[in-house]
Amino acid sequence: MKKTISKVLLLFIDAMILLTACSDGAATNLKGTGAEIPVMEREASVLPESDGLDFVKQLKLGWNLGNALDADANYQNEEASETAWGSPVITEEMILSVKNAGFNTVRIPVTWHNHMDESFKISEYWLGRVREIVDYAYKNGMYVILNAHHDTNEAYCYPTYETLDSSKAYLTALWTQVCETFKDYDEHLIFESINEPRLIGTDNEWWIDTASDLGKEAIDCVMQFNQTFVDTVRASGGNNAERWLMTPSYCASCNYACDDLFSLADDPASRTIVSVHAYEPQSFALDGGGADSFMIRRNSVVVDDVMQKLYDKFTSKGIPVVIGEFGARDKDNLESRITYGAYYVAAARAVGISCLWWDNNAFEGNGELFGLLDRKTMEWKFPDIVLAMLENCQ
Repeated sequence: MKKTISKVLLLFIDAMILLTACSDGAATNLKGTGAEIPVMEREASVLPESDGLDFVKQLKLGWNLGNALDADANYQNEEASETAWGSPVITEEMILSVKNAGFNTVRIPVTWHNHMDESFKISEYWLGRVREIVDYAYKNGMYVILNAHHDTNEAYCYPTYETLDSSKAYLTALWTQVCETFKDYDEHLIFESINEPRLIGTDNEWWIDTASDLGKEAIDCVMQFNQTFVDTVRASGGNNAERWLMTPSYCASCNYACDDLFSLADDPASRTIVSVHAYEPQSFALDGGGADSFMIRRNSVVVDDVMQKLYDKFTSKGIPVVIGEFGARDKDNLESRITYGAYYVAAARAVGISCLWWDNNAFEGNGELFGLLDRKTMEWKFPDIVLAMLENCQ
């Protein structure tokens, strides 16, 4: 069932919701529950000819393998870390379920430091296991984003001048090894430098004053991290010379990416993508005690503001952007989450951006419940949310 909304309201929100299918015709084996699926046909923004925008468009809709390879403590053995945060052992069947649902891209968050020795050498087991899981998606024709996820404390990668040299040394050691392992993989494999680099454990972790010395220092350090990453990958041989790379702003924030202080690294291949995360509107999408309803007339303004900022600075100039994480936590509000998924994906695609839902395999309790696929039962708990996103992934 698809939802029809009055034309007056559509004009008010500068979008039209029509009973038309996604132009990509994304194949899916999912069956909905009968919930109303809004299909939002938005007028596409004017975009220049750009290899980067063309590439990002191919990523279509993506899914995060959260809370699996990114567990960040030192466990009794390396195998235990994969399941330490509640995920079962990752299988090819699981990744094929994601593909068959209609997703075209898988982001694989990986924490590396707890699988290294004192000289930052990655264990053979961990590098091999990461490659095995990458192959589950890559060899089945999906795009894969591989990152460094929770390697963001003072001992590894931390945006202060005091830790800058050691952070760059860590990134160089890490990505040199990863690049060697994957140097023969084609453009279906994307590297992402570091997840949400920020001043962890401080009052400025998620917010910095960009006019302050601290803010300028943190943003400059993140840009230097990105430059080190790009330089390391490009010098590593094989297909890494022209591999597409994703680099974040401070804490992967849209606001800090769009700040005048932030700019992309120099890349001889000109194949760098801006990486941001945007759980917006935050009260609805992220906050546990926040709003549980998403109404287009009221809440779409926040989503549109994010997309407009990214369009103005980046995609309108041909610079590609990927929203590597977004989503709305379960608050027993399925209808609103369906509408949200539909609207968010349509708004992103209209400005040339592809986005990936953060799935952390969490379904119960009072935490951040972003799960869509129950990895233990292989059941899609909220197929209508997936269908709504697919319908709007033009």
